[in-house]
Amino acid sequence: MTLSLWLSLLTACVVISFTPGAGAINTMNNSMRQGWRTSIWGILGQQIALLIHVVIVAAGVGILVANSPTLFAAIRYAGAAYLVYLGIRMLLSKPEVASDGTSTGQRLTRRSMIRRGLLVNLLNPKAIVFFLAFTPQFINTDQPLLGQYAVYIGTVIAVDILVMFFFFAGTARTFQKFTATYRGAKLLNIIFGILFILVAALLLLMH
Repeated sequence: MTLSLWLSLLTACVVISFTPGAGAINTMNNSMRQGWRTSIWGILGQQIALLIHVVIVAAGVGILVANSPTLFAAIRYAGAAYLVYLGIRMLLSKPEVASDGTSTGQRLTRRSMIRRGLLVNLLNPKAIVFFLAFTPQFINTDQPLLGQYAVYIGTVIAVDILVMFFFFAGTARTFQKFTATYRGAKLLNIIFGILFILVAALLLLMH
């Protein structure tokens, strides 16, 4: 991969990572609830999903998903259902702060944060279609593929981790004092519950 092509890839990755979506919402929620440093585990789960998406596209399965309305719809509905589940769960959950400001919430394990991050990004068939259109722009089939894919996925993941951790998780970190009150924690549940459901609706409505 030439330097100019890599710089184009880097620019595209930055723009894409800064675009708000389910991954960004999940990252901000983790940062406010579990702490900024701990939110990295959810981010790593999301990166595993990105890696799987690229492998699917590289293996040619992405074409099957894109050309099969039934398979595409099944993944799309599963992804939307999972986001709605997360949203409703948050709307119905009690604040993890007592009226006197004492924390009452249980911290998520690293494994559960990775699993949720993985599912949030993985159950999005539009990501597969996106990578199907995006990946060929930066891969030259006349050159050895392994090195190109290594640079490609390395850049995609590195940029997304930096943006998620230092921008979205870092921004959410500034609101932790607000969530230390019972009223603030309740409002947080409502806001992020609604956001997860709205993203699910967009996943279903956007074609």
